[in-house]
Amino acid sequence: MNLNQVTLPVRDMQQACAFYLTLGFTQIVDTAHYARFACPEGDATFSLSLTTARFENGATIYFEHQALDEWVASLKLKGIVFEQEPTDQRFLWREALLFDPSGNKIKLYWAGDNRLNPPWRVEKRLT
Repeated sequence: MNLNQVTLPVRDMQQACAFYLTLGFTQIVDTAHYARFACPEGDATFSLSLTTARFENGATIYFEHQALDEWVASLKLKGIVFEQEPTDQRFLWREALLFDPSGNKIKLYWAGDNRLNPPWRVEKRLT
């Protein structure tokens, strides 16, 4: 099995699309109520769904980039505001924190091999 996508709620589709295009994603679906983006590398996608209902999204969306510090610096030059600069975490990832225009929590990070193979990795499955 493979994860297809994650869909985020947004309040203003044009503003949200502009934000994610600024981050470097390619928009592959564009409607008034739904947008979908492809990541610059790999096959991963994510989408946005327009909502007028009040929402609080408790999810955190992670986007990985090997040149994290350079990426963050270039985004800041484009007007993207960060809540946290790239910071080394105790779980062996380097992360920067920001929010999209609708308040969805985004982390830009680099974990290298620790993304899938941290020192504490386990493999549990039902047989």
